[in-house]
This record gives sequence, C-alpha cells and structure tokens, in this order.
Amino acid sequence: MTDCQMVSSDFTADEKMEIESIKMHKKDLLDDIQKLKMEIDNVMAGILSFESGEENKTIEKSKQFSNGKKKFNMDPKKGINYLVENRLLERNAQSIAEFLYKEEGLNKTAIGEFLGEREELHLQTLKAFVELHEFSDLNLVQALRQFLWSFRLPGEAQKIDRMMEAFATRYCECNTHVFQSTDTCYILSFAIIMLNTSLHNPNVKDKTTLDRFISMNRGINNGEDLPNDLLLKLYESIRNEPFKIPEDDGNDLTHTFFNPDREGWLLKLGGRVKTWKRRWFILTDNCLYYFEFTTDKEPRGIIPLENLCVREVPYPRKPYCLELYNPNSRGQKIKACKTETDGRVVEGKHQSYTICAASAEERDSWIEAIRASITKDPFYDLVSVRKKKVINQAPQD
Repeated sequence: MTDCQMVSSDFTADEKMEIESIKMHKKDLLDDIQKLKMEIDNVMAGILSFESGEENKTIEKSKQFSNGKKKFNMDPKKGINYLVENRLLERNAQSIAEFLYKEEGLNKTAIGEFLGEREELHLQTLKAFVELHEFSDLNLVQALRQFLWSFRLPGEAQKIDRMMEAFATRYCECNTHVFQSTDTCYILSFAIIMLNTSLHNPNVKDKTTLDRFISMNRGINNGEDLPNDLLLKLYESIRNEPFKIPEDDGNDLTHTFFNPDREGWLLKLGGRVKTWKRRWFILTDNCLYYFEFTTDKEPRGIIPLENLCVREVPYPRKPYCLELYNPNSRGQKIKACKTETDGRVVEGKHQSYTICAASAEERDSWIEAIRASITKDPFYDLVSVRKKKVINQAPQD
C-alpha cells in the first residue's frame, strides 16, 4: 500500500469529495490560465504586427519624401505635386514655404525657380517664405546675406523684382525705424547687390568707390539722404566679404546616395578586358552605381536599370554570380556610362553585366533588391493593369 493510499484512507467520504472538487477546480483554473496565455500571445502578435506595419509605413513614407525632394530638384512644380498627392505636404503657401525654407538637400536654383513664378500659390508661398526669415536688429547687408543664401536668384528681371520687393517689405516690418519706406530698402538692396558685383567680379575694371556709392544713393529716403555712417558700414561689409552664392546642393551626389535600397562590395567583370574588379555598389533610384572606394564622391560607373532584367548565372570558379541583361536587345550594348582614369565619361562597353557576390545569400538578396528597383517599360504596366481588370471582371463559378 502506497503512502498516498494510506493518506487517502484516513479521509472521510466528505473530505474525499472536497479533495476531488479542489482537483477539478485546479484543472479548470489551469485551463483558464492556458486560454489567457493564448489570448495574450494573440494580442501581443497583433501588437507586433501593427507596430511592424506602422514601421513599414514610416519607411515607405520616408522613401516617398526622398523621391519627392529629388523630383523637386529636377522639376519644382512636379516635385511639389508629388509630395502633395502622397500626403507628405499640404497644398498651401505656409506648408510649402516651410518645406522650402527648412528642408535640407533641396536645389537652391529650384527653390528660386518655384518662388519666382507669378501664379497665386507661388506668390503666397514667396510671401510666407520671406516671413520665415528673421531680420530684426540686422543691418541691410546682414539681412541680404541671409536672404540670398536661402535660394538662388533667378535671371528674369520680373522675378527678381517680386523677390526683392518681398524682401524689402519683410525687412521694414522687422526694422521699423531704419528706413522711411520699403522703396528705400528696395533701392538700397539693389545698390548693395550691384556694389558686390562691382567690387568682386574680376571682369569689372571700374570699381565703385565709397564716394560714388554714397552719391548713387542720395535722396532715396523719401527725398532725404541716408546717414553716411550707415552707407559706410554697408560698403565696408561688402568690400571685406562678398555675398556667398549657394551651390546647388540638391544635385550633390551625397544626397543621391543618402538612403540607398542596398549597398555593399561586389566583384564586377570587365567589359572588354575580362578581369574581376572589386567595387562598392549602391542601388538607388532605379540605378546601380559603382565606386572604386566607399569614400569616393562620384561613381566610376552608372547602370540605369530601366527595362533590364536580373538573374542568377553560373560562372567558372565564381559560384555566386548574377547577370544584368536586356531581354529585348540581345547583342547590343546596355545604355550605361563609366568614368575613365583620365576623368572622361564614356559609354559603357557591356552587352550584359556579370557581378559576383560573396555568398549565395548575398547574391539572392541583391537579385531581390534589383528586381524591386527595376522600372519596367510603361507598356508592360498598361498590359498588367488591363489583365487585372479582365481577371476581376471574369464570371466566377
């Protein structure tokens, strides 16, 4: 007889029933706990799925925003429309002005082009853009330096006129006791810009003197002269330091390669000379760029991926190769370019590109990324859409 049987024989019938009841209750509790665990697991899985979905949305929005900036640098109106259509920007002057004023990586010539247009939205955006500048307690040269660094003045006289009028209005709002009217500020601003050209353009031989600068600006303050001390201070400021003209930083390749789809070291087979070269590859914006070193600012070659295909390909002694090829133009060179050692940019010599990865996993990842990046012929997309429409309208059994 076991200890358990000996103990249970000591219980009365009622006590045995109570024990059985406790056991049953314990089983029910364990079942309930298990169900709760499953429900918690399901809830946690749902939360993780939601967070993952939100993270993917954020990544997608970030890519769209980056594309929108690049479109803006190529065509300002189309870039703004793209950002608005993708709900990354509101179609109002304040929202657009803040984008132009605060966002990094925008081409300053493109900003000037957009602000210079005469449609109502552009005029209101110019006004809002200028109002984002704070000119309080700055002399006119300091304010002009800030203003002219935020974009590049366009070449058309009418556009320059509108921009400088907006600047003069804003400067006088911030500094109410400097000039008697915005016209004074407007005229003097142009005089300062012309002085900058005269003093610092090597092609101008007859340099403007201080006396001539003062004489040029007599009577512009509602018929009165501006203080000579003010004009002297402005003159010396320009003489000592010319205006800095912003470079078109939106075209800088560092912005192009800022957020690539994929990057890494691969081996590339030469076009004419069949040797393998180690190159740093960057995949972005439907192009594959390759560099000699990761620190290079400009690529050695550019392969536009439009209408190309990619596939795994066997190669002697190189087991993890992929090939870029044009399925519709066998035997013809792929439209690509490369930089020669003397700096010349020439057309590529490849009918196809053979590239080798370090492992099968890395090769497959590159193939997947390139396929996702490739832009197919627009006719392909039209046919694809029509096929989907036909499939969706087909009668169901």
